[in-house]
Amino acid sequence: MFGLSELAIILVVVAAVLAVKKLPELTRSAGKSARILKSEARAARDADEPGTPRVIPGETVGREDTGTGNDTGTGTGTGTGPRG
Repeated sequence: MFGLSELAIILVVVAAVLAVKKLPELTRSAGKSARILKSEARAARDADEPGTPRVIPGETVGREDTGTGNDTGTGTGTGTGPRG
């Protein structure tokens, strides 16, 4: 008759044979999970350090360029600009 250790070995071998088909999918899933965990840890660490500015690529607009569209740049909205 089989003892407990022999039965455990047989179950491990059967599980390994059946899991061979799923192994690439499981490793891919584990890699994705590790990347997500790493990025979340980095985001949490960056949120804890308020002194470091975040750099967002984009276009810099000067204050004089942010008017309402009229030539005066005062932002009063008198209706003398292109919207008129």
